[in-house]
Amino acid sequence: MNNIQDEFISTVSHELRTPLTSIRGFSQTLLNSWDKIKDEDKKKFIGIIEDQSNRLINLVENILSVSKMNTTNQVLKKVDINSSIEKLVPMFSGQYKTRNFITRLHKNLPEARLDEDKFQQVMTNLIDNAAKYSEDGQNVTITTGISENMISIKVQDEGVGIRKEDFTKVFQKFTRLENHLTSKTQGNGLGLYITKQIVEKMGGQITFQSEEKKGTIFEVRFPFYNQEEALKCSQLS
Repeated sequence: MNNIQDEFISTVSHELRTPLTSIRGFSQTLLNSWDKIKDEDKKKFIGIIEDQSNRLINLVENILSVSKMNTTNQVLKKVDINSSIEKLVPMFSGQYKTRNFITRLHKNLPEARLDEDKFQQVMTNLIDNAAKYSEDGQNVTITTGISENMISIKVQDEGVGIRKEDFTKVFQKFTRLENHLTSKTQGNGLGLYITKQIVEKMGGQITFQSEEKKGTIFEVRFPFYNQEEALKCSQLS
């Protein structure tokens, strides 16, 4: 346990140091040489400081999520999956204007037994990941249905995909898989680790399929709130 804790602290320290060093370096440059720097370079440096600040905020939020994961009580209740997804998609459409977001929602989908806030965190991580690792004009498709006697939600992209040799690393802490988009996107390798922990804590399952350069499908499955109602709905599907 001590070794795991030491490794975690060491990794977090490294992840924090990188953006902090960048913020300090560009801030000092602006403070010491303001009159000598061109306006376009000032804008560029301030943009970098903002990006790295956002990276720090995201990292701290994810670290807090990890630390609270085993101590925070969840409130499991009836959740309308389709409605919850419909609230999220417009946010991503505004953020990623060059991606096409498609929803294919099961009309007779029964309610799930979930913590809705945690479910939205799961979907935010998966949809954001799909959009980040897709190219302009590509589709991100969110599908709901019934699979293996559970409610199924799939997030599919047409992006860079995952190499087979990286499959075992996908849900590991602080792992960022290398591809040509990695350097263009912010991330600290905690999103999918947190997602898996949350899904399993709510009694769900998460799996993925991927092919390099052809895209990835993440699927999460959750228990029905009412098993009898679910059976009727599945017969109508």
